[in-house]
Amino acid sequence: MSRKKFIQSLGATCSNWTWSWSFVNNDARFVVFGLWQDKDDGKLGLILHKNWEHLGERKQYGYAQAIRHIQLVEKESYKIYTFPMVGERRDPARGELSPSAISKFTPVTTERLLVPLPHGWYVAPLSANYETVAEIVKDEDEYGDFIEGAVSPVLVNAYERNPHARKACIAHYGAACQACGLDFGTIYGPLGSGYIHVHHVRPIHLRGGAYVVNPVRDLIPLCANCHAMVHRGSEPLTVDELRCILDERRRAVLPQVHSV
Repeated sequence: MSRKKFIQSLGATCSNWTWSWSFVNNDARFVVFGLWQDKDDGKLGLILHKNWEHLGERKQYGYAQAIRHIQLVEKESYKIYTFPMVGERRDPARGELSPSAISKFTPVTTERLLVPLPHGWYVAPLSANYETVAEIVKDEDEYGDFIEGAVSPVLVNAYERNPHARKACIAHYGAACQACGLDFGTIYGPLGSGYIHVHHVRPIHLRGGAYVVNPVRDLIPLCANCHAMVHRGSEPLTVDELRCILDERRRAVLPQVHSV
């Protein structure tokens, strides 16, 4: 089966079958990217690097289309799928990110999580217990070339199936952290007004597929620190458990302050 026939069998299409790197099915609301097997370590797989925008002095048309498809995932909650590709040997003089022609591919798609990093866009396994990008990229030595310059945790918004649920959650609870009470607007003024992470009370991967989101029962606003602490262990803490930890720490600190 040719790549074109495989993509068409998925109901997806593209602007040009010769130079396209990514494909879209607008009716089913998903995009498809080929995943080079030499750029996939099982935890993160590179689907688009910012260096791929140009080949020498020549603009790569597939890059602009790929950006549009990524934006569908980031801004319109499209799902993203990948299929394995093996490429011909890359040009050593141009480095590991040099272009490669497809030598073979496997006509099987896998749904993924989109992971935006400073130098490009990656995918992670959907089945993994990840809620934030910070959890995926824990080892700076391993992924230092990709995360250098990142200044804040990246929220799971890109993975939420329905962005309206996030808005409804914040409309109900407000934009203050429901664990520690932090309100970014109070601390940072207009810059922080309305900024907050939204935590899935039950991790997405445990849902077993699509589900109906109750924005009050299933989602809850948390600040970046509390969101990270909830997912610090192998099993997520409940928000009530985190509140208890915070209360214990406050009680432990207050006597020391009063004795000074």
